[in-house]
Amino acid sequence: MEKRKEIDIKNLSKSFGRVKALDNVSLSVEKGELFGLIGPDGAGKSTLFNLLVTLLNPDSGRAEIAGLDLLQDYRKIRKILGYLPGQFSLYGDLSCMENLEFFATLYGETIEDNYELIRPIWEQLLPFKNRKAAALSGGMKQKLALCCALVHKPRILFLDEPTTGVDPVSRKELWEILKQLKKENITVFVSTSYMDEATLCNRIALIQNGRILGCDTPDNIKSAFKGYLFSIQTPDIYRLLQYMDNYSVEDVYASGQCVNVVLNHPEESVDLLNYINQSDITINESKLVKPTIEDCFIQLMKNA
Repeated sequence: MEKRKEIDIKNLSKSFGRVKALDNVSLSVEKGELFGLIGPDGAGKSTLFNLLVTLLNPDSGRAEIAGLDLLQDYRKIRKILGYLPGQFSLYGDLSCMENLEFFATLYGETIEDNYELIRPIWEQLLPFKNRKAAALSGGMKQKLALCCALVHKPRILFLDEPTTGVDPVSRKELWEILKQLKKENITVFVSTSYMDEATLCNRIALIQNGRILGCDTPDNIKSAFKGYLFSIQTPDIYRLLQYMDNYSVEDVYASGQCVNVVLNHPEESVDLLNYINQSDITINESKLVKPTIEDCFIQLMKNA
């Protein structure tokens, strides 16, 4: 039985002058799914979100949100969405409580109507409920914004890079909250530039230069990696990259404290190490490793 598509996007495109922010984007998100849009800054994530929450109109293509047409039914769509934009957009001169009451009123609700949904988050904010929103820490600002986005119990929740600039503890707490929202059958569509967060989603779409490079479960995307990844830990990363210019491999790039080399066969690592040992480049450790989402993104980006 085919699962119900809560978000269905077909060939959406959007340009700003000569810059094509989105180029024929097509993807779908299933009801109750935690779906991630993964890509670096400038990839087109925010533009896609602004289209889907009806803040912008596409140049071409179409989309349906909960079976409603993006253009014709935008008023109905706005009533069933929750949206957490990339920039803090609450009223800084209002207190936490005043912000929450204001957003509940916008949807004809009270805080008590859906209190159980926001309770785990709101209870963390209770000690600061009379503090002005502008005076909150980054993590607390995001929690308040999330409460305001959920106070009317939306059918679909959009979060545009919610963990950017947030401390690691708050990042972890936010993702735990998103997992709990799945149990409420709320569809969550979240964008992020942190590749490690991709594994926390049911499915992900990788986006770069306004184009979707791949869309699948994190495990399936990693399984589709072509070749074998050989990781070389060295303090001479730049010198090793230069030295590899004269050696033929599928791909080579820096990754953290290592240089990653994509090989066609695992046995090629022996000849590769012999080649590097002819230089005075220091190697602390070398081994075959499993590709991460970031490795898969790099490969898909270069193939595209």
